[in-house]
Amino acid sequence: MKKYIYLTIAIAALGLISCEKELIQNPSTTKVADNFYSNEAEMEEAVNAVFATLQFTGVYDTAMPAVGELPGEDAYDETPANDGGVYGMLDDFIVIPQSSLVANVWKDSYQGIQRTNIVLNRIQEVDFEAPETKQARIGEMLFIRSLLYFNLVRTFGDVPLVTDEVENPQEYFGQTRAAVSEVYKQIIADLTEAEKNLPIRNDSNKGRVVKTAAQTLLGKVHLTLGDYANAKSSLLKVVAAKAHKLVPVNEVFSPDNELNEELIFVVQFASGTNSNSEGSDAYRMFNPTGRQDGGLSGTKGHGVLKPDFFSLYEDVDTRKNVYVGVLESGLAYTNKIAVPTTVVGDSPSDWTVLRYADVLLMLAEIENEFDNSTTAVDYLNEIRNRANLGDFSGSTDKTSVFAEIDLQRRLELVWEGHRWFDLLRQGRAQSVLGITDVNKLLLPLPASQIAADPALVQNPGY
Repeated sequence: MKKYIYLTIAIAALGLISCEKELIQNPSTTKVADNFYSNEAEMEEAVNAVFATLQFTGVYDTAMPAVGELPGEDAYDETPANDGGVYGMLDDFIVIPQSSLVANVWKDSYQGIQRTNIVLNRIQEVDFEAPETKQARIGEMLFIRSLLYFNLVRTFGDVPLVTDEVENPQEYFGQTRAAVSEVYKQIIADLTEAEKNLPIRNDSNKGRVVKTAAQTLLGKVHLTLGDYANAKSSLLKVVAAKAHKLVPVNEVFSPDNELNEELIFVVQFASGTNSNSEGSDAYRMFNPTGRQDGGLSGTKGHGVLKPDFFSLYEDVDTRKNVYVGVLESGLAYTNKIAVPTTVVGDSPSDWTVLRYADVLLMLAEIENEFDNSTTAVDYLNEIRNRANLGDFSGSTDKTSVFAEIDLQRRLELVWEGHRWFDLLRQGRAQSVLGITDVNKLLLPLPASQIAADPALVQNPGY
């Protein structure tokens, strides 16, 4: 299957740098693609290839988790000289357009978008044995496309908006960046349609995209835009579905309890498969340098947690030493990524994109914005009680409740790729982190893309 997918992706304009003569010779790949997507089995392989892009380096293997955490106040790069300094640049707000991490985010995300567009463009002509399966696959593609664009628009701001299959790269060059508002309009439209098509979670589809995933992501999108009413509406559907619940702290990220009821959408990884190539590289990248659990070595130190963050956990908090760990040296680290049993870059841990604890905390934040402190605290207490902290007993004024919600988001969702984006959507990134240059709130477009297509204008300050 991979040879067909790679041939198809080769025609994508995004990330492709070649001479005009070579570009013009590409119609043969279109013929291969046209001949391939002709029946349900082949279309299912194409759908699986879309899911595979979420495992890419520039998406949820390492890059997007790093983008979501390292700029925040709780994590830092212990060894910034490793790997060309690309993680340290995130930590210090000195990212350059030549960063390979930035290039990977852009390239891998748009490869995923191209693959979703291929499926969406061709699936209508393919007969499925069960019509509901076809509808579910359409919903999955819309969800993944919206997720990738959500990551891109939060990371880069205005980005090219491509919703049709790119069959000839010659026709793509010269496309400008779409406004943030236009990108969000497409994301909301995709998720709204996805919600209609996706099935309710059951035992047979736990590893796939389900209706509550679209509802959760749509709620997060509306919250990011400050549309609290629509955010609340979407997230309440997740609660009402009763498909998810909080599970014991030590079971949330256990490899022995994958796809549990708290997890709404994850990117799946598997250790010891296909020559150890299907595991996550997150353990190697985001653990203190030289950590040697399980006899492994080679960790890179790009995601160490600050000592003052570890001390925020009360001694009775069951998340302490479960969600996070600490070495004898005092260096703290995320404990949500399992130690590989094969090689250091082959962790079995799935990457959690959406989970129920986040839904409850978002609802708490929304209710607090509506001055419904009692309801906000009710949601908050579900998280606190699961962590053995008991009910919130502080002041119930809006500022105090927000402070507790913010604290619990940090303690609960640490190293899941939320912190930086939380600060951005709340308009607090500059004040909390001391950022004086507003241009640093966005990453630069990759230099390779600017060089390939002069129609793409670089972000200010880069």
